[in-house]
This record gives sequence, C-alpha cells and structure tokens, in this order.
Amino acid sequence: MHDRTRPNSDRPASSQGLSSQEARRRYALYGPNQLPESTGESPLLIFLHQFNSPFIYVLLAAALVSLILNQQLNAVFILFVLLINASIGTVQEYSAQRAAVALNKMVPQYASVLRDGITQKVEAAELVPGDIVFLITGDRVAADLRLIECHDLLVDESLLTGESLAASKQSGVCSGDDSPLAERKDCAFAGTIVTHGRALGEVIATGVRSEIGQIAAEVTESDHIKPPLLKRIERFTLRISYGILVVIALLFVITLLRGADLQEVFLLGVALAVSAIPEGLPAAITVALAIGMRRMARASVIVRRLIAVESLGSCTYIASDKTGTLTVNEMTVKLIILPDERRYSVSGEGLDMHGELHCLSGGERALLPPDADKDLANLVRCGMLANEASLVLHQGEWVASGDGVDLAFLVLSSKLGFDHQQVEHLYPELQRIPYESENAFSASLNRVEGKLIIHVKGSAEKVLMMCRRDPVRPEPWEVRIEHQMLAMARKGFRVLACASGEVDVGNTDLLAVLKGLHFLGLIGMIDPLRPEAYAAVEQCRLSNIDVAMITGDHPQTALALAQELNIADAGSVPVTGDDVRRAIERDETLQEQGKPSTAMQTLVNSSRVFARIEPSQKLQIVQQLIRNGHFVAVTGDGVNDAPALRHAHVGIAMGKRGTDVARESAELIITDDNFASIVQGIKQGRLVYSNIRKVIFLLISTGAAEITLFILSVVFMLPIPLFPIQLLWLNLVTNGIQDVALAFEPEEGDELRRPPRPPKETIFNRLMLERVFVNAVVMGGLAFTVFAWQLHNGVAVETARNMTLLLMVLFENVHVLNSRSETKSIFKQNFFGNPFLLFGMLAAQSVHIAALYTPGLSDVLQVEPVTLESWSTSLSVALVLIVVDELHKLYWEKRKPLFTQCRTGDDRPPTG
Repeated sequence: MHDRTRPNSDRPASSQGLSSQEARRRYALYGPNQLPESTGESPLLIFLHQFNSPFIYVLLAAALVSLILNQQLNAVFILFVLLINASIGTVQEYSAQRAAVALNKMVPQYASVLRDGITQKVEAAELVPGDIVFLITGDRVAADLRLIECHDLLVDESLLTGESLAASKQSGVCSGDDSPLAERKDCAFAGTIVTHGRALGEVIATGVRSEIGQIAAEVTESDHIKPPLLKRIERFTLRISYGILVVIALLFVITLLRGADLQEVFLLGVALAVSAIPEGLPAAITVALAIGMRRMARASVIVRRLIAVESLGSCTYIASDKTGTLTVNEMTVKLIILPDERRYSVSGEGLDMHGELHCLSGGERALLPPDADKDLANLVRCGMLANEASLVLHQGEWVASGDGVDLAFLVLSSKLGFDHQQVEHLYPELQRIPYESENAFSASLNRVEGKLIIHVKGSAEKVLMMCRRDPVRPEPWEVRIEHQMLAMARKGFRVLACASGEVDVGNTDLLAVLKGLHFLGLIGMIDPLRPEAYAAVEQCRLSNIDVAMITGDHPQTALALAQELNIADAGSVPVTGDDVRRAIERDETLQEQGKPSTAMQTLVNSSRVFARIEPSQKLQIVQQLIRNGHFVAVTGDGVNDAPALRHAHVGIAMGKRGTDVARESAELIITDDNFASIVQGIKQGRLVYSNIRKVIFLLISTGAAEITLFILSVVFMLPIPLFPIQLLWLNLVTNGIQDVALAFEPEEGDELRRPPRPPKETIFNRLMLERVFVNAVVMGGLAFTVFAWQLHNGVAVETARNMTLLLMVLFENVHVLNSRSETKSIFKQNFFGNPFLLFGMLAAQSVHIAALYTPGLSDVLQVEPVTLESWSTSLSVALVLIVVDELHKLYWEKRKPLFTQCRTGDDRPPTG
C-alpha cells in the first residue's frame, strides 16, 4: 500500500513548505496542535465511586445494624475498613487511568508535511499554520486545511456535519469562512477521515482554533464504557450480594426458631455479610487489566479496547497480511526482465544506494553503465515517474517517504546513476492516477521531448491487460510473459510490470487511454521474511492457533513465502480472489436451489494461503472463518481493511504503516508491525486473563471458606467463631495486598502451549468451581474443627476465636501460593518469581502478629499473643491446604485430556 504522495518537483518555491526554523517559531507562537485532553475522572469522583457497589451497600447495612445493636466498635471498624479499601481502590484506579492515557500517547498520529523543500513525517501535534500537508486515503486530517491540490478527494465529515455520505472536495473554489461547514468544498477539517483520493493543503488552523477545537468539550467528553469483563464481574457481585442476603435470611430464621437471642442473630448476620464480601475484587481486577496493558505495551502491543485482553485468550486463527508483518517491508529490486528476455540482476539491500547491475543473458555478468541499454533506461524512467515516494539527501542523510515499492524504484534509479529529481524536472508531470489498492496500479502523464507519454507501474496482470501485442513476435507474448511471472513468483519475488505509451493531446481522461501501451518489462522485488517470524509461526502451531496469509500478491509468491514459514506445506494450493468469487457465486446458486451452501466453507478450509485477494474478499474470508467456528484475529493496515478489522473478533492494526482508519477500527495496535509481536500479545493476553482468574479465585474461595466456617457453626449450634470486626481485619490484612500482588504474577512458561480458551467459557468454569469448592471446604472445615475442638476441651470462647483468627490468617496466606497457578504445582514454580506476593504474605503475617502485641488494637480485635508452639501448630494445619490443592491439581491433570476432548468436540474445523 502506498503511504504518502511526493511534492511535484516543479512546484513554485513559495509552495516548498516552511523552513524548520520558521516551523519552530510558529510552534512557539501557536502552541501544539492538540485538543483539550479528557482528563478522566478526578480522584474525588473515583473515591466516591468506590462506594457504588452492592458489596458496599451490604457492608453499610451491616454497620447500621451494628449501631442499632450498640456495637459501635464494630460499626466504626466496618466504616474504617471501607475507607481504607476505598482509598486503596482510588489509588489503584487512578494509576490505571493514568497508565491508559500514557499508552494512548504511545501511538501518536503522524502527518506528512513539506518542510525545507522535502517531504517529512512529523507528529500531528507539531503542525503549525502555514504547513503544507499531504493527504491520502485512510488519513485522519490532523488540522484544518485549505486545499491546494485535489485528486478524487472524498472526506467523511460526519463527525462535524452529521452527513453520512463522504463529502467531495475540490481546490480553488474559495468558499467563505462564514459558509456552513458542509459547503466549504476547498477545506478539510481536523478529525475528519479521507475515504478516497489524494490532496495537498495548507494548514489554516490548529488545536483549539480548529473547527473541532471549537466544540472540543463535546468531542473529548465521552461516557466511561466498561469492558465486558468488568460488566460480568459487576453482575456477578450483584448475584453474590443477593445470595448473601438469602443465606442471611435463612440463617436468621433458623437461629430464631431455635430460640437464639435476637441481638445474637443480627450479629451473626453482620458477620456473614462481612465474611462473604470480597470488597476489593473490582479494584483488583482493574489493576490486573492495567498491569496487563503495560506488559503488552512492552511487547509492542497497544490495547485500545480492554475487550481484546479477553479475546486474545480465545484466538484460534490469525489471518495475517504479508508485507511488513511477516516480512521486513524493505522492498529491493533484484531482477529485471525486458520484453526480449534480457535479464539483469541488481545487488544491494533496502535503502542502501550501493549496488551494481549485471547482465545475466548470454552468460555475461559484466557491470553495465545506465545508458548501455535504452530499453532498460525506459523501464527505470517509467518506475521513477509513475511514483509517489520521496527520497532526498538532506544534511548528509537520505530522507525517505512513501511506499516501499516506490522507494525501491527510486533506489534502483540511484544505483544506475539516474538523478530522479532531475528526471522529474526534465519530464514534468501533467496528470496522475494515484495508487489505490482496488486499482493495483499508478500512472503518470508526463511531457517527454515534446510528446505526452503516460507511464504505468503496478500489478503485472493489470499492466499486461493495458498492453498491445508485440508485432515482432507472432506467438502469444502474454503466455511467454506469464510463464516468466510464474517462475519469478515461485522464487519468492514480488512481480511488477511497467508500460508506457503516447497519448492523444485532446484526451485528458487517463483511464480511457490505458490501452494499447508498450510493455517495458517485469521487475522482481524481494521483501525478506522477518527472522523472528519463523519462531512466531511455530509458537502459534504449538498453541493450536492456525496462521493464514492473506495478501494481494501473486499466488506463487505468497505460496513460496508461506512454505518457507511452514504456514503451508509442499502440497498446498493457494486460494485466489477468483476462487473466492466463484465460491460465493456457487453458494448463491445453491441457496436459490434450496441446497446447503458449502462452497465457501470448503474453500476457506482448504488452504492457509490466500493471494490476489481484494479488500472486500478479505472480509468475506474472515466472516466464513467465524462461521466455521474459529475465533479470528485479523491484521490490516489500509482503509479497505477496516471492515475486516471491525468484523473480526480481534482487529490488529499496524502502528507504523497503518492508516488512521485501520488503527481506529482495531482493538490492538502493533507498534513495530511485527508478526512476532502479535504472538507475544497473545501470550500476554492469556497471562492477563489467567491472572484475573487467580485474583477472583483467591477472593471468592477465601470468602466461601469464611461462610463455610459460619454455616458449620450454626448447624452445630456453636457460638459465632469470629466477630465481624475480626473478619474485617482478616480480609484487610490477607486480601488487601495479596489480591493486587497476584496481578503481577509472571508468565508460567506454558501460555503458548495451552489450547485456546473456548470463547463461550465463563470465568467460573468447571475447574474454577471445583477449586473454589475444594479449598473453601478444607479451609472452612478445618477452621471449624479447630474452633470446635478447643471449645470441647474447655478453652474459653475468646481464646478459641483468637486461635481461629490466627489459623484463618495462616490459611489465607498459604492459599495465596495455591492461587499462583490453576494447574501447575507450586513446587515447579519459581518461588521468588513474584516478590510483590512474597512481600504481601510476610506483611500480612507480620501485621497480624504485631496486632497481637499492640495495646488498644488487640483490645479492639479481642486478640492476644500466642506461643510459638501454638503458631507452629496452626501453621502445620494451614499447610494441609497445599497438600489438598496439589492432589486436586494432579487429579485434574490426569483427567484433563478427556475433559478437554469432551469440551471442544468438533468445534475446531480441519484446515488444509
């Protein structure tokens, strides 16, 4: 895809753009080209929102009941804990909010401007009035512009005007500044999207002075949209709250029927409410998501929508483009074949201007001067003129701007000794057909030695259709050239063609004269595969993720590269755009006949290589993959990729060469355009989701254990095992740090070897439910046994509560170790892999021991010091939990293959 236009070499000096010095002066005068940023919620609002939760409502009700029962200490402590949790949650959410803003700034918007007489790519924030800006399809207009030149320019202005249809623009109409926005045909406004065409414009307003800046308050303010995961958690908390109320009501009735004191029954209800509520859950999950986003950013993956964090864990299929993602996007001309079959090889790589031309025909390999072959010179000149790139030597360095294919032609011309700027000056451009992906070619009309010559460069198939037969050779020359194209493509070359022809003076419609042209030759380019792409594709295979290549390149070129990457094997056959078209037509026919339409399904399942695919067909392939049962991630960079990015489960846009439209249509942005980064993003996404499950498991299972302890005490008609204030202390010292620390858990090492998570699988799947039940029963049951045993042996109830509280603190600290992995033994994990967690465990135990010896606090909590022997005994009991959880992990591992087979069934379709 072509990224930028180049300035016309014959543009007047006054239109050569600002100097860097003048741009800096104006920047200091006008300030950055930025709208007022949405600062998000203030810390005070975030703090107040911490109390907007069903959990908090139940705790506030518990505090009110405590006051009514003259349990002022309990009420004050409940409120104190709520304030502590709200403060911690505020700090965590505010930090996460700041982190999200920082991540957004990691993907800045760029603009292509003319400064110091050359095309440069600068951040949009650096634009100043007077800058000359280039626009192409897919760009978001960075500032208000007065259009100088236009070519078929259509701009989506719905953001400002509300018009659903793109507005047609033209230069030179001189609309007044007081005209309605929709009638200013010679202006393009900041924030609008170029949907088609090219343009050149002068910046007339930036930042708050732009039209969108006038309504910045309305534009920058947006409702806070929570990701689906947090919405599900909120629904879950609501159900938990209802469940707590139901349990409390049942126990209330049971204890009253048994003749218990009303105040004791209310106190029991308060204790149950306090024990069951994981009040730190929403804040801990927010932190886990923020940490995951930062980790993914370090892997060159920017998360634009948090839903992608979940979706990545379910990805079963990556539909990747080729250029710049699997390859390095450094096109280099390596082979030239002229119409008479003379062949030339070219040395050098990328933008390196050092290279040599050798003739491969007739056994020669001599270095040739550029003027030794007139036909070769015509081909190279065509490539220079039908070109939209810019390559200028500025202050001793080459400044490149434009598409890799166009740049490769300019580099080729430099290797052969041509000065492309001089050529552009000698043969001035009169008219142009810019490159658009749907056309697959570009053309330029130039005055050459008094004649009007059109030069065309693009897809070999497209260019051949514009050429006339060779009168010298009677055989079908197209067949011969097609054989050459096929041979080049099989070797991994990207094959292009050039053609030219004289144009009638009276005909200004370039599209109408693109026929009967003179074929100039074939050009073979190499875009090397990224070295890291090999390992990344293999990691996908180990992760049960299928990888497909969808490209507009020649089928044999795509197949050769796919085979080298092991995306395809020796027997693979690429699917072409024509195949897709025929399959869709076949399905339509079958539907009309009332038969099952399976042609497209069979076709898409038959290959992992899709070539000569049009943008609309890419969407059709993605939709079919989804119908086939895949959870699809799609990469794209162009405006025409936007539909496929939107319809995929996970849209992944390229940060370097991607258009603004593509980036805004995607959930993820890969800042280095590297396929290996996509794989790392999948790994980090799985890690984030896994850590969220760990946090939920810790909080829910410990709350369930406390509920179990109380239910058993009620069933066996024993006193309340822990007071509400003791339960609040327990939750504060054990879960206040560890839940957040679990969000920092490092990777377990097998993230990419696990099968993808079924998309419809809930957080509370069978494994989670089993683990919560087992651990809750063991913790609650053992704690109740110790409590009952002490009472049975004549220990005072206050002492029994003190030991039970200590045991629960130890249980929940030990339980943190079990929470570090759902299936991996703690003895196979790096014990020191998460220092935050170790600190949390030590801090929790130390704070509780300190409380036992702190006058005042120990009285409030009704606790007292214990002997080392008692502490050691309690620790021994708590360590039983590790044994039980290890046995459950072993049991799960033995039956997991059967369970996984039953769970997935035949949902994953076979791929050819």
